[in-house]
Amino acid sequence: MKQILSRLFNHEHLSEAEARQLLLDITAGRYPDAQVAALLTAFRMRDITVDELTGFREALMQTRVPIDFAPYRPIDIVGTGGDGKNTFNISTCACFVVAGAGYKVAKHGNYGATSVSGASDVIEEHGIRFTANLDTLRRSMDECNLAYLHAQLFNPAMKSVAAVRKSLGVRTLFNLLGPLVNPCRPAYQLLGVSQLSLMRLYTYVFCKAGVEFAVVNSLDNYDEISLTDEFKVMTRRDERIYRPQELGFEPARPTDLQGGRNREDASRIFDAVLTNRATPAQKHCVLVNAAFAIQLMEPDKEIGECIDIARRSLESGQALKTLKKFIEINR
Repeated sequence: MKQILSRLFNHEHLSEAEARQLLLDITAGRYPDAQVAALLTAFRMRDITVDELTGFREALMQTRVPIDFAPYRPIDIVGTGGDGKNTFNISTCACFVVAGAGYKVAKHGNYGATSVSGASDVIEEHGIRFTANLDTLRRSMDECNLAYLHAQLFNPAMKSVAAVRKSLGVRTLFNLLGPLVNPCRPAYQLLGVSQLSLMRLYTYVFCKAGVEFAVVNSLDNYDEISLTDEFKVMTRRDERIYRPQELGFEPARPTDLQGGRNREDASRIFDAVLTNRATPAQKHCVLVNAAFAIQLMEPDKEIGECIDIARRSLESGQALKTLKKFIEINR
């Protein structure tokens, strides 16, 4: 590790094979937390390369607990995290809206490392018991269109660095890796990134992995479509910048999207969204993220039609019905 750290501090890059072996060694517990923290800090100080990210991804996928959801062709909606905005659980809310609209969702998530509440925090607040049992996960997918894959059950490497990530409290390379290592290898992925510069990086990695993707970034550095500013959407086919107004939404204020001070606050906002009692800004933010996820799976549909589909899921109570069934199956 010392040699690797010296190279990184000298702004050298690792090959794909070196990155893969390094993360395998970390997973095996061969390095103390202090050295792992130094490594994460080194990658915080410079941009990661496509080869490095691909090598790290291969290591995590090699050590994952695999799960076969191929017949479902599901989507995952996720952000890299670490944008420092402390928003409510927008992606997780959007997953239930998409599932309520009849699409299959395999949500891969974890506890919050740099925010009050990650996806696993808000899901756990509803009494959910995380599981890797395939029968339970398939039942959940069959009966409510959504299965939740808690990262620490499927990615041992994530668990091995959880304490270090929490103590650092800033975005690390694991924020970059999390969206790439869904153990079911979803057919579709809507990914939010907090930095415009990351969009091209993920595009290369997703193209190499054969995933149908949309990478989104709000230009004021949210890792989701926040509607607080213009936002960019990049897919395999094209890329475009949108304004909230052209989609029929008023711009939101950053304070409109705050996730609260603790898990309980985050859970209350989550419930308010899915019971259609949220503020207009909260509701619109969830709808637009769900809509772009739907359009990714239905590329022939205009985004306005996809917004209408998402709105019907939420306002008809189908998204809430999905949540209630999900809780019933997974308690």
